[in-house]
Amino acid sequence: MPTTARERLTELLDGVTDPGASSVHRKLPKSALSVAVDGVGPLRFPISDEQAAQLRRLGRRARFGRGEQTLTDPEVRDTWEIPSDLVHVAWTDAFEGVLDGMRDELGLPPHCRLMPELHSMLLYETGQFFVAHQDSEKDDAMVGTLVVTLPSAYAGGELVIDHRGQATKHRGSRVNVSLVAFYADCRHQVLPVKSGNRITLTYNLLLAGDGIGPVAEGPLVGELADCLHSHFTTPVAPPYGGRAERPKRLAYLLNHEYTARGLSWSRLKGSDAAGVASLRAAAERAGCEATLALAEIQETWDAYDPDEDPWYREHDENEEDPGGHKDSGDADDGRYVLNDLIECTITLAHWIGPETGRLEQISLDLGEAEVASTTPTTDLTPYSSQYEGYMGNYGNTLDRWYRRAALIIWPRSRNFANRAESSPGWALDELSEMARAGEVAKAREAAQSLRPFWNASIQSGRQVELFGRALRTAGALDDAQTAALLLSPFPLELLAPDQAPALARLAARHGDAWIGDLLREWSTGWGFGPYVHAPEPLRWLADLPRLCATLLSADDDTTARHIVDLSWTWFMDRIRPVLVSPLTSRSAAWLTAHGEPLSGIIAAAAQTGSTRVLDGAITVANTGGDQALVLVTAALRVVKPHTAGFGELATGCAERIRASLARPPRTEDDWSIALPAGCECELCKVLGAFLQDPKRRDFDWPLAKEKRRHVHTRIDDAELPIHHETRRLGRPYTLVLTKTEALFERDRIARERHQADLAWLTENRDSFI
Repeated sequence: MPTTARERLTELLDGVTDPGASSVHRKLPKSALSVAVDGVGPLRFPISDEQAAQLRRLGRRARFGRGEQTLTDPEVRDTWEIPSDLVHVAWTDAFEGVLDGMRDELGLPPHCRLMPELHSMLLYETGQFFVAHQDSEKDDAMVGTLVVTLPSAYAGGELVIDHRGQATKHRGSRVNVSLVAFYADCRHQVLPVKSGNRITLTYNLLLAGDGIGPVAEGPLVGELADCLHSHFTTPVAPPYGGRAERPKRLAYLLNHEYTARGLSWSRLKGSDAAGVASLRAAAERAGCEATLALAEIQETWDAYDPDEDPWYREHDENEEDPGGHKDSGDADDGRYVLNDLIECTITLAHWIGPETGRLEQISLDLGEAEVASTTPTTDLTPYSSQYEGYMGNYGNTLDRWYRRAALIIWPRSRNFANRAESSPGWALDELSEMARAGEVAKAREAAQSLRPFWNASIQSGRQVELFGRALRTAGALDDAQTAALLLSPFPLELLAPDQAPALARLAARHGDAWIGDLLREWSTGWGFGPYVHAPEPLRWLADLPRLCATLLSADDDTTARHIVDLSWTWFMDRIRPVLVSPLTSRSAAWLTAHGEPLSGIIAAAAQTGSTRVLDGAITVANTGGDQALVLVTAALRVVKPHTAGFGELATGCAERIRASLARPPRTEDDWSIALPAGCECELCKVLGAFLQDPKRRDFDWPLAKEKRRHVHTRIDDAELPIHHETRRLGRPYTLVLTKTEALFERDRIARERHQADLAWLTENRDSFI
């Protein structure tokens, strides 16, 4: 018994919709058509080996599509294609009757017509084949494929059509014309020809007429409307706890697959047409909107490979597994055994815009309580799958990815919010349009409905594209609270110089406190690294002077100073741990890469008069170790001549380098090494004493495995010039440490680097004034 409105709706649709066949086979006498080929003449049925050889001379290797590519690979498709412009086909009236019968058996409405469009003529010689594949939709009206096998004597070469795991074989005939029609989403293959020649005509089947048609009002529509009303008015608790809420939408997953090109109200296949027609009528009665969409589905299963499981190898491979699931049988992942479904995510990626009628790209995650389907996704074939073996923290998993079409339904009362959640760009444009029409109060009210989902929608969308529109919309609505709502999800590094005037106008209108709060909100996510759709923060910091110059020209020095101060705080939070860590080749490269962002912050601080940042940079340069020298020198080397803010920094850097060079070089008998701070354990104390001793070069140290590993880690992480190996004699083994000549080479290289940096600073000192 169904317990929810979704389940009742599914039961109703499953009981009244005729699924139709996925493929239809018919035969006609050989007199039903005539075929002539330029260079060969009229074909005589059954086609002789002589005429087949003539066709072969006209043929070329057949190609196939893979994604955006068109390829030729006899390991995938081994057949000969005769150019279609050489082929002339004439059918008798019987062909129209066969097409009508195929239309009915495929479950398409009787008021529609199947229009055959010749695509190719193919010759399969002995041994040739075509592996399992799906046909691409070569026309916007294409719903399927028709394969016409011409009479000839051959063995093998069966056309195998698979739909939902059910395979059907179709064989040709020596005396009759064989016709097989199937939907474009059916996977199919041609098995190798064992003897003779298989010759076929392939047609694109185009659908003429509306694939849905009118639906008579009746009990079904009324019951479906009641289900929709109950669905949208009954709160549902989240699966992992939380407050129960009413569903925002219902997604009814269709039974057939559709591409972005093939998704259309007028080209629905089989039972989809009847189900969608009834649901649209029910949605109208229930006061709801409806549109078609394409969904991306990912399922993660607890699974295992029977080849790796001793228990399974002792049992019949066809036996049901302990979890109650059978192996899917898919060619890619069928050998894995499924136990439990761990997670399923469904995201709407495209839909037919309710206003435009055109396919639009969207991004909208669906919850479990928002989805209904008469065909489980697991009955379909995934377009991709990936098995992950045991990883230590969790068991083996199998990820499967599917694409499904859906009818999306939502109450008209939630029209704006539902559209906005799926397409933030549409929402911003719609709010702006309301404001231009003088409906500012209505636009502000509509904007408040975005609050529950706006952050998530923006952060998963095209942020660069949306940011400028959000700034314009916030200005048009002229309300501080609404502006903060629209703008708060964005990261600070999206702000570009050409957008600065719009932000300056908002700051002037809503005040210093408002802009300060907004900028702090924008900067909170910086610590988590670059955003998917946003510029990398370090590149943005390097260009900070241009942004501040634009803000200052708009008389907004407050916003500019806020941004500089926030940038400095974020930068120092990122850089501080490295400044107190050992200076290694890795950390030196990392610090050097941060020189340009630092120079951008300092230059912007000088523009805005931020003494906090300028004083902070000088403090870092004067009190930090060699790590700070590497960072500051890298910043000075990228500064444009005569840029304000760098004079005192360059002077202090040069003085520190001179002081370092004034210290005498290491003597030949000084083998002392400083162990960087970081651990105060007894092992590190012993290690530090050995390293600091200027006379000792070797140390034989009996240690257990875990203790040796700790010492190894301290030496390797600091890149100390120490050779370490384990002498595996006795218990415990002995860790042998030896100081190497690299100690002196490093000192020499560091001294030469200081000399080069000092020479450069001296030569360019006038450019920092």
